[in-house]
Amino acid sequence: MIPAAELRWRFSRSSGPGGQNVNTTDSRVELLFDLATTPSLPPHLQARALRRLEGKLVEGCVVIAASEHRSQWQNRVAAQRRLVELLQEAIKPPPPPRRPTKPTRASVQRRLAAKKQRGAVKQQRQGRPQLSDD
Repeated sequence: MIPAAELRWRFSRSSGPGGQNVNTTDSRVELLFDLATTPSLPPHLQARALRRLEGKLVEGCVVIAASEHRSQWQNRVAAQRRLVELLQEAIKPPPPPRRPTKPTRASVQRRLAAKKQRGAVKQQRQGRPQLSDD
């Protein structure tokens, strides 16, 4: 879907597990994809993705960071997978609009009957003090 030439990679040292290996290898991966200028998406899908991802874009680029694995290669694969999932979610067509519905006649009657019954229970609880004729 996305040509490899449009992807930019940055590597840095990662935190987390790995012991002394963490101090020597650049296993953290940042994947940058310029969504604003990519020719690989049709214009209408590109506009939809830009609108949906506008809060996550940095100067028109999608930035995905991956550092959960100890090897750079696994982090590269994880970043690519996340980019694909993010773009697929962003270019998905919007759901159909919700058609408002009314409650059924039977459900309205059940609700009103329950309210009447509850009111009757509360009415019975109200003990009125009896006045004695002493």
